[in-house]
Amino acid sequence: MSNMPAAEWEIDETLVRELLAAQVPELADRPLAMLANGWDNVMYRLGADLTVRLPRRKLAVPLIEHEQRCLELLAPQLPIPVPVPVHHGVPSERFPMPWSICPWFPGVLAADALFADPIREARRLGAFLTALHVAAPDDAPRNEWRGQDARVLAPRVAGNLVHIDLDGSTTVELVTSRFAALVDVDPHAGPPVWLHGDLHAANMLVDDGAISAVIDFGDITSGDPAVDLAIGWMLFEAEALEEFRRALPHADGATWSRGAAWALHFALMYLANSADNPRLNAMGRRLLPSVMSGELA
Repeated sequence: MSNMPAAEWEIDETLVRELLAAQVPELADRPLAMLANGWDNVMYRLGADLTVRLPRRKLAVPLIEHEQRCLELLAPQLPIPVPVPVHHGVPSERFPMPWSICPWFPGVLAADALFADPIREARRLGAFLTALHVAAPDDAPRNEWRGQDARVLAPRVAGNLVHIDLDGSTTVELVTSRFAALVDVDPHAGPPVWLHGDLHAANMLVDDGAISAVIDFGDITSGDPAVDLAIGWMLFEAEALEEFRRALPHADGATWSRGAAWALHFALMYLANSADNPRLNAMGRRLLPSVMSGELA
């Protein structure tokens, strides 16, 4: 396994307070606390109702820009809250990249939580994706890693398998065969639709047993909706997973199969890149057997 990508500049409380003082001084004296340090962004909680989101490497800069551009457009049609930026931080001499202030939502990451009623949450998440997965305009953000036909994942699947120690019940041959079967279906035939692009169990919040927000839209793009369906295998056991599928009228058998292929890819990606991230490792360990054992269509 390898570590998370290295940060390209240091982000600490001192920097965040300097940026606030320079650009939104009315917020500069609020309490500030580290929330998360992910692959792409660092998050601080700002007072009781806001968060500060800053890119930790250059590759993440477009992700901030995409959220700033797209979420205000999409939020009104979505039945679960999303973090529409309330302030667009501009590059400066102190920090030469864009950054955002967003709403804070209550809850813990879905990766660390249980649903009070999985069937209800499967329906709610299905309704959310149905509302999101509408035809996207030609100028929607492009993402070379998400939204393509799942068959393009084959080299990534093979590459990640090299770096993973599989348990005795799962072999490289079984995983490779499973992936080949999942992608042996028709490709997406409709227009490209809006996609979250990185919808996983650490990009969703759960409060009092219910989904309270879907977060981290930096990979927002358009394409095949199958990539977003992978969340089903991350969150739900068999009965709720089937309810999630029923809540997705646009997910025919081929789309569902491609979604499982994406889930398999994500499981291997998490496992191959989680040497310093126990949560990511746990997500991969749970997801891999889930998607290996499910029905194809």
